[in-house]
Amino acid sequence: MSHTPQSPARHLRRLLELLAAGAPAEELGTVAAEARRNGATAEDLAEVEQATEAALRVHSTLRQHRRREAELTALFDTAGDLAALRDLDAVLRSIVRRARMLLGTDTAYLTLPDEEAGDTFMRVTDGSVSELFQNLRLQLGEGLGGLVAQTARPYATPDYRTDDRFLHTGSIDAGVLDEGLVAILGVPLLLGSGSGGQVIGALFAADRTPRTFAPDEVALLCSLADHAAIAIDTAKAMADARIALAELAEANAVIGEHSAAIQRAEESHDRLTDLVLRGGDVSDVADAVAGLLKGDVAVHDGSGRPLTAVGAHGGAASGDAGGVPGGGEDGAGAAEAADLVAAAKSSRAAARAVFRDGRWVCAMLAGQELLGCLVLYGRPDLDGPDQRLFERSSVVTSLLLLLRRSVAETENRVRGDLITDLLTAPDRDPAGLVARGRRLGFDLDRPHILLAARTGGEARDRLADAAVQYLFGGGGVSAEHEGAVVLLLPPGGAGPGEAARLAAGQLGQLVGSPVTVAGAGPAAGPRAIADAHTEGVRCLRALRVLGRAGHGASVAELGFLGVLLGDHHDVDGFVTTALGPLLEYDAQRGTQLVRTLRAYFDCGGSLTRAKEDLHVHVNTVVQRLDRVQALLGPGWNTPEQALELQLALRLHLLSGA
Repeated sequence: MSHTPQSPARHLRRLLELLAAGAPAEELGTVAAEARRNGATAEDLAEVEQATEAALRVHSTLRQHRRREAELTALFDTAGDLAALRDLDAVLRSIVRRARMLLGTDTAYLTLPDEEAGDTFMRVTDGSVSELFQNLRLQLGEGLGGLVAQTARPYATPDYRTDDRFLHTGSIDAGVLDEGLVAILGVPLLLGSGSGGQVIGALFAADRTPRTFAPDEVALLCSLADHAAIAIDTAKAMADARIALAELAEANAVIGEHSAAIQRAEESHDRLTDLVLRGGDVSDVADAVAGLLKGDVAVHDGSGRPLTAVGAHGGAASGDAGGVPGGGEDGAGAAEAADLVAAAKSSRAAARAVFRDGRWVCAMLAGQELLGCLVLYGRPDLDGPDQRLFERSSVVTSLLLLLRRSVAETENRVRGDLITDLLTAPDRDPAGLVARGRRLGFDLDRPHILLAARTGGEARDRLADAAVQYLFGGGGVSAEHEGAVVLLLPPGGAGPGEAARLAAGQLGQLVGSPVTVAGAGPAAGPRAIADAHTEGVRCLRALRVLGRAGHGASVAELGFLGVLLGDHHDVDGFVTTALGPLLEYDAQRGTQLVRTLRAYFDCGGSLTRAKEDLHVHVNTVVQRLDRVQALLGPGWNTPEQALELQLALRLHLLSGA
């Protein structure tokens, strides 16, 4: 079968149509074959083949242009991502995904160095299916990535497993094998250019079959790597900028707080200084500190006794401790005072305020002498500036206490001369003594409790100063007289015996040695005060004879010795003190406990003789004595108390009751 030869123009038109349609190169090659089958002449066939070669060149050029266009589009998109950089990981994932797409590889990945661990790690992967490969870590200088990092140049291998240009390691080879990679192209992530460029990572594209990467593919991956380096550097710069801004803001806040603290400290200093210059008292300083620190403030002396306490808004929590120093202090109060003294000593040792039991305590010092402590409640979160303000306030309070003590010591010396004159010659000029006392701010016509204190050894020289400290803030006065220290206290809640015991404990702490204290009074007027002093001296002597040195008591508390030593010989008071519970029981119930007790003592403690004397059964005597013990206490039959009971029974019998 023969074919009619066709014009070459028809075949040329066909080539143009295929080019316009974007047909693959294989279809372009079929045009010459078709012309040959159709019986084209040799001349026409040569022309068609030449046209086909030209069409193939045009097709290749168009393909390169389209590929370059796609690459440029990807680079422009990447640049756009960088311009709107918000999430570094998202940008890096986009770069790796585009590298895989443009190079047509099975996978792509990016590694970064870990400065702390000293190796590199997989930061982003795309197309990876192996968990072992995704978690692979490479030591510097190992594998293809190590070669790229060392030389700062791109490297490609058509078959990773057989390439000996780089160092193979078991862990890297295992990861590559698990992923199934064969051909790998790696390019460096460079910051800067030339020899001074810094490698901050590497970008890779890899296939699971052997492949030779073309130069334009290497160039494309290098361009994407440059963008990745810019993204990483930009993100780091932004992170550094954010950190710098945060540090700047923090520094600005610290400067602002410091400035405010300085201003507040200046204002506080001015306020406290003004208080001192205007003659303010310790309570005024405490009130100011409470207002400045928004807490409750208390001032205690060196033995832990409260001097003043105020609330956060200026209202007094408790006034100055008046009356008998330490008066009314129970066991809980003594424990509280001891805790405060211990905290104040810790503050003195640390040279700063300390936080103890939910409160701040700062020692008030004169040199190393502990004058007392300043206490702040309700501010557990006390910060640096406020803590320093609190500590400065303790210094101001210390100055005020020193000033008050100096004034008190001067006044006490003048008043002490008055007390000495009063005790030496109370009847010489009683009215003059009273008038003199009023000029000194001390009213002798008011009832006062008199204490006579004595100690031995070297502590004797310290007792007078200790008495001044003990009376500080309490309104009393002291003086040395005839080898003892005499204290006159305004009346308070404590009687003379209790006041003596409190003074014995506090003075003993202040002088560091046992102090014996006798109490008398209350007494008003020069003569009564002098008589109270005479009674107190006799009581001191009795305490020493009884072996009760270091204790405190009044004459009324010494039993029958008090009756003998007292000025008024209060027989009825002694009988009531000794037998009062029995007398009251007999009066209310018509019993004979007092008669039974007298018979028991008269019979020498014999129950048999006592029951005959009383004409009752012996069990009745036993029952009555059991009731006596219940009323008088288990020690009623001790020699000392038995003696007092027998004396009281004798005086009761003589009184005709």
